[in-house]
Amino acid sequence: MDFNDATEKLGAHEVAAWLRRHPGFLQQFPDLALTLVVPRDNGPTASLASYQLDILREKNRELTKRLHELFANAQENERLAVRTHQLTLALLKQDSAADTLRAMAAAMAEDFHGDLVRIVGFRAVDGLEDADWFQHIAADSPRLAGFQDILNAGDPVCGRLHPDKNALLYGVRADEVQSSALLALPGVGLVAVGSHDANRFFPGMGTLFLRMMGEALAAALQRFGG
Repeated sequence: MDFNDATEKLGAHEVAAWLRRHPGFLQQFPDLALTLVVPRDNGPTASLASYQLDILREKNRELTKRLHELFANAQENERLAVRTHQLTLALLKQDSAADTLRAMAAAMAEDFHGDLVRIVGFRAVDGLEDADWFQHIAADSPRLAGFQDILNAGDPVCGRLHPDKNALLYGVRADEVQSSALLALPGVGLVAVGSHDANRFFPGMGTLFLRMMGEALAAALQRFGG
């Protein structure tokens, strides 16, 4: 008998004996069960085949769930794309800077389900003197010192803002806001969408459509020198 054959048989017997003493081994390594070739007939091996099938069914359920999630995300992205296009058209149809900002505030509240929408403009806007959602603050004002990094970057920011930033943006209602989506528009101002839900806006969430909306607002205001 070849020495290698004897060694291989001895190893196989040892493995089989060890598995009999540890029947739960495959529960710790289910991927191993998927690689085994098992005859589908009556006898002890049928249970292992069934186990393989159960694993495949579970993986199929996971894949199906993931596909449903991807489909839902695609639908949401399509909805936002349509709304962003509609917002751009609506902004360009307005006859004044005040109406343009009103349209922007309404869209942000509706499309992003914001509980509080606030806009800070670097220039005063006629017709918005009494609007509680708009405030004029000069770009070089010390009050905006905490926003300079955000304004310089020009990227949307999502998550929980520092209490000082919340206080400037939301005023007496700052304590109501637990998370925000903040659009920094260099040369124009800030647009903030606040939520009572701490998990509504979070770091790492997609900001493509927020950026597009901000760019649309900046372009629309240019018609009025804003």
